[in-house]
Parts: sequence; structure tokens; C-alpha cells
Amino acid sequence: MNTKLLLLFAILAACSVNQEIEDASPNVIIVMTDDQGYGEFSFNGNPVTQTPNIDRLANEGIRFTDFHVAPMCTPTRGQLLTGMDAFRNGAINVSSGRTLLRPELKTMANVFQENGYATGLFGKWHLGDNYPFRPEDRGFEKAIWFPSSHVNSLPDYWDNDYFDDTYLHNGKREKFQGYCTNVFFDEGIKWMQEMADSNKPFFSYIALNSAHWPHFVPDHYRNPIREAMAKNPDLFDGIDEDKRRELTSFLAMGANIDDNMGKLLDFLEVSGLDKNTVVVFLTDNGSTFGQDYYNAGMKGRKTTLWEGGHRVPLLIKAPDHLAVQPSVIDELCQVQDLLPTLTSMSGITSIPDKLDGVDLSPLLSGDKESLEDRMLVINYSRMPMFKVNYTTENPAIPMRNGAGVLWKRWRLLENRELYDISSDPVQDHDVAAENPEIVAKMRAHLDQWWDEVKETVHEPQRVIIGSEHENPMLISACEWLDVFVDQQIQVRYGPQKNGVWHLQVAEAGTYEFELRRWPKESGFTLQQGIPETRVTDGTFVKGVSFPIYSARLKVGEEEKLIQTTENDVAARFTFELATGNIEVQSWFNNEQDDPILGAYYLYANKL
Repeated sequence: MNTKLLLLFAILAACSVNQEIEDASPNVIIVMTDDQGYGEFSFNGNPVTQTPNIDRLANEGIRFTDFHVAPMCTPTRGQLLTGMDAFRNGAINVSSGRTLLRPELKTMANVFQENGYATGLFGKWHLGDNYPFRPEDRGFEKAIWFPSSHVNSLPDYWDNDYFDDTYLHNGKREKFQGYCTNVFFDEGIKWMQEMADSNKPFFSYIALNSAHWPHFVPDHYRNPIREAMAKNPDLFDGIDEDKRRELTSFLAMGANIDDNMGKLLDFLEVSGLDKNTVVVFLTDNGSTFGQDYYNAGMKGRKTTLWEGGHRVPLLIKAPDHLAVQPSVIDELCQVQDLLPTLTSMSGITSIPDKLDGVDLSPLLSGDKESLEDRMLVINYSRMPMFKVNYTTENPAIPMRNGAGVLWKRWRLLENRELYDISSDPVQDHDVAAENPEIVAKMRAHLDQWWDEVKETVHEPQRVIIGSEHENPMLISACEWLDVFVDQQIQVRYGPQKNGVWHLQVAEAGTYEFELRRWPKESGFTLQQGIPETRVTDGTFVKGVSFPIYSARLKVGEEEKLIQTTENDVAARFTFELATGNIEVQSWFNNEQDDPILGAYYLYANKL
């Protein structure tokens, strides 16, 4: 066979392989980190830390410069998975009974699963700890995750400390060896390889708790950060030693994340999966530390409407037939766009109607059609203890004027202040008085948006008890409506708070409820105080003792009181319940039956 013929066969074979890749459904991987902002990466000019692997993704793929999420993690996660604004999908706060994603909505996982994809979640969920809100209820067939906002949150396995922890694996608690971020990447990579071996396309969502507080990390990651900080002393003037220590650990967690991103990218290249896999990297809100040392020229941090609270990096690396890369996109975009974009890139056309996000895939493939007239609304429920300017009421209650409106270079904040970030990137000068027409146009958009959401946004979403899908079950104080108790450190120091659980009874029958001051696996009694606990990379504070001598439980209109002793680990009640919606509240009392606090842990079991 002559050389020309061999060359022709080689070209035809290559074309055939390329056509097979283009015809196949692409795999999709989303990596979302926690509490890192726009400036936490060296590709965005960070002067302290180096992120070579994430930089590699930025330099080889598509980098968005004006991409926005919510200023807190739950709203961002719900918007990512539904393509809808938080006030439409119900997941509007990080706790306080308002993390629950409306159960009737399809998630991105549902959509991919319905179109033949394997679906896996590894890490942080934060859209509901109980049925029907858990990841396994929302389209994920493989789920290794932890409840609530962070490892060592209130409903998490007691004293998890980021190392060798116990997580939920498809609804069952299972112990995993290793540092949390390493575990979530390793388990995700292992599962992706299994799916590739079975020739099944996959949607993998690796959602990290890192770099969220508590800032625990393998210690060897800290020294390079300390050395880099020492070379840039002017950046840290005015930062006290405690905050500097926390910042060191925070940036060390980022270095560990970068190592794991390198491991993921190397896996894709070595396995050949990179040729047909879309990789997405973003963070869930603005930085918790950026404004203290480097904020990429922006004002604000996590939980604020300033630009530094919600403008974050978005990186996308896609197969060559799906994107023109490397490239930079400066259009105003939001996290809601990822569902319609990723499904479009995957050839999926059956997606939910009335999304707030738009398909960005034409931009990725080089279409320069502008989105410049697009107007976005950012709104979310604040923690109840926040002090805000737009209301004197509990800011956990959703309100119109808690919003930011984004349009071109303009930012209308709390329906009163206007900033032009092109001339004033640090948002120091309110120019509302000089631009009444701009304010009127953006306010009209906000009013229309509010009119669409105001009727349903106040409806509490309800955990279902007595269902075959989860019985017995633990319901925590994280679901007290508009009351914030979210962390095991809070359980230890014992805030004397109380709240109401909004539940739904799936089946009529006899229900047993256990009220506990401490979680069941701890073994502690109702009255017990506990010493501080040394863990792998830090110390958990001591736990306060309360003189609990009785417990009261109100379920619907029925109320019961029982006496307890110093040896009791729980107060147990039995109620006969009908199906339907119900409110539940608990009290732990002193010897005079005066209330001290509510039970942080409610165990419910339909007998």
C-alpha cells in the first residue's frame, strides 16, 4: 500500500473518531467551591497564593469576567440547579427554614438523568437535609454529601472535623478516610471512571465545603502561604493576628483545592475523557476575606450586595466542537444561565419552561451577539441577626427592597442607591440623584420582578414525615423558620433560641418524637455539659450545661409536657397524627417549667 493511501486512511480514521466524539453526549462536570471570591486566584491577579491548575483551566478554556451568583451559598446552589431566581425556587437562605428547594421543580440532575445520563453529587448540597429535598430525591443517583451548610454544621455527624469524617452515602451514614476535599474529588473521579467504563455519559457535581469555616486543612499547605504573605507585608497592615491566622488557613484550603483540580484535569487527559467532557468551575459567593487583603478592585464580601459579594469567576473548558477557546467573555451573565447552557451543549432540548437563565452556548461557540440590554435581579433572605438598611423587621423575611438590580454598568442596590461600576468600581459614589431615568428603568424592572414572586416567596417549604422514603428521621433546628441555629459550635455554647418546624404528615398514624439537646450519636444527656474537644486541626469549644427538668412538645393544636431526669438523653412523646400540614414546636424547661430553649434535634418516627 503506498504512502498516499496510508495517509488517506489515517485522515479518514481521524475524521471518523472526531465525528463519533461530536455525535456522543458530552460528559459534564461542575466544580463549585465555597466562600472563595473573584480575587482568590492567581489568574485574577492574587498576589499571595498561586493556583496553577485553576489558572490552566482559565488559560485553556473560556473565562467570564462579569458573572454573578447570589451573595450566599444556598441561593446560588438553588439557582444553579433550577435555572430560576432564588425567590422563585424557594431556596433563599443558608438556614432558618429557608434552604428548601421547591420539591415540584426539576433540577439539572433530573434533566440530565431523564436524558440518559448518570448523575453524581460529591460534597455540599445545602438545599434540604430531609425528604423530599435531599439530593437522592432530586435526581442524583449517586450522592456522597453532608447536611446543611458546612462540615460540622448542626445536623452533621457529631464532631466531624474535615478529616476521616462520616458523610451520607445515598441516605446511609458512612465513614471515609482522608481530608474532605480530597475525599470528594477522589470519590467523584472513581465514580466517573466507572461510568466511562460502562459507556454511560455522566453529570458530576463536585461541590466543596472548602474554603468555608472552620478553616481546617492539612498543615503542609500553610507554609507556602505564610512565606508569600511575608513577602507582601503591606497587604496585611491592620489585620490582627487572629484574622491573619484564619486567612492563612483559608488560602491554604485554596491551595489544596487547586491540587485537586490538577488531579481532576490530569485524570481527564490521561483517560481521554477530556475530548468529550465539559468542565465548569465557579464559586458560590463572594470572598469571606477578599476585602481584608485583595479583592480584585471590588468592594464587598459574602452576604453583601456590593460587587465583591456576588461577582465570581466562571471558567468553562469544553470539547473543541462546542466552544472557541481560549477566549474571554465580558457579557453580564448569571449562575441561572448554566442549566440552559449545559443542557444545550449536551443536545438536550427538553428542559423546564420559564427559566430566568439564558442559553450562553452561542457565546461559547463564537457568536458575538450581545446581551448588553439584559437586566438581572439578585435577592435573597438574610440571616435573622443581620442589621440591614432596607427594613426594621426580621431580614430573613423576603422583601423587595433587599435586592440588587444589575444592568450594563449600573448597579441599583436596595432600591435606593445607584452605582456606575465602569467609573466607580469600588462603588463609593451614589449617583442615583444624577440619573433619575436609569433609576426609574431599573426600579420598574424590580417592581415587575417582585410582582411575579411576591405571592409564593413567603410560603414555607415543608419537610415530610412518615414517608417510606425517610423514616425514622432527624430534623434539626436549621429548619426553624426565620431563626438561625446552624452550627455545632452553637449547639456547644447553647443559644437560648426557639422556633417552629413546618412539616407535612405523609400518612396518618402513631408518631414518636424524641427531643434532644445533643445528637443521638454523641450519647450525651439532656443536662450534660461537655469539655472542649481537640480535633485533627483545631479545638471545638466546651459545651454548656442547662438545668433541663422537663420538656414540652406542641404538635398542631395538641401539647404535652413530661418530666425528665439528669440521666435522660431524650424526652420522648407519642402523638396520633392525621395527614396534612402541621406546625411543631418544642421547649426544654427548668425545674419551675420555665422555658430555657428549644430542642436542637427532633427525631421523628412513624411507628
